[in-house]
Amino acid sequence: METTVKNKQVILRNYVKGIPKESDLMIVTASDPVELKVKPGSAAVMVKNLYLSCDPYMGILMREPTPSTLALLDAFIPGKPIAGIGVSQVIDSDDPSFTKGDMIWGIVNWEEYSTINPAGIFKIDVNVNVPLSYYTGILGMIGLTAYAGFYEICSPKKGETCVCLCGFCAGSKQKVDLLLKKFGYDDAFNYKEEPDLDSALKRCFPKGIDIYFENVGGKMLDAVLLNMKPYGRIAVCGMISQYHLETRDRLQNLPDIIFKKIRMQGFAVYDFIDRFPKFLEFVLPYIKEEKLTYVEDIVEGLENGPAALVGLLHGQTLVSKFSRLLESEEIYHVSCMDM
Repeated sequence: METTVKNKQVILRNYVKGIPKESDLMIVTASDPVELKVKPGSAAVMVKNLYLSCDPYMGILMREPTPSTLALLDAFIPGKPIAGIGVSQVIDSDDPSFTKGDMIWGIVNWEEYSTINPAGIFKIDVNVNVPLSYYTGILGMIGLTAYAGFYEICSPKKGETCVCLCGFCAGSKQKVDLLLKKFGYDDAFNYKEEPDLDSALKRCFPKGIDIYFENVGGKMLDAVLLNMKPYGRIAVCGMISQYHLETRDRLQNLPDIIFKKIRMQGFAVYDFIDRFPKFLEFVLPYIKEEKLTYVEDIVEGLENGPAALVGLLHGQTLVSKFSRLLESEEIYHVSCMDM
């Protein structure tokens, strides 16, 4: 039986400025072979990575760290593999909570095999009849982020108007058509074609907005503030339009937070990691009853992982981006949720 293997990895060349390029990442085979056993007493887990998630926040971690970004997560290290949410299969374990063959999800390096600290990883119940790739998206950090921001922070009430920009607003006709025809939204618009975002929001939400799930920032947030109702709530989990700007947009309408008594709260999904079992209990029935629509945009090959990530950061994906490596029985997915 094979005891060592070569390990293909996606490496960050150097810290980036502006929007990352494919050339900022490179595919390498690690010089040292990987032992398929963990050291006794290490409490570590050896896994084979099956699905690797690609998400907007990863672009932040490719930049030279600042005190602000370090408050969120550690930056990637030039010359080392980048990391993200992955679905993996346990090969060997020195932790009694995990045994060979278990399926898990959590933070892993972008590589074929990883030795990980089991703290913060979750065992997947394979008896739940959903694709494993879902744990990089709707059943993983992305789904938990949506649940936490919407239900835990904003506490919606029946009859309120709730807005998520990746839900009614997109950056191309193709994406707008997807929202209207696939996801069944009553209205949607292409923000790149709207000369006046305030007017566009008033057209879609003539009575104003009670709840706003913020993941864009900049001019869109400024326009939303004008359209918020008194005592509105804003959950802020991302501002992708601002991450790669050298000079960020300045907001003009922040006083509306005071005038309208708006509650605006930033959060990271890790703040709500203890809610994950509650989230699964909530969301799985909706998936099984097909009350949630979820799509995955797939590309093949781990070597296409850099293109998938960079394409996401340039707004080239529909909803999810996956990279799949078809060699033997190995399958890699790179996923995201971005409009």
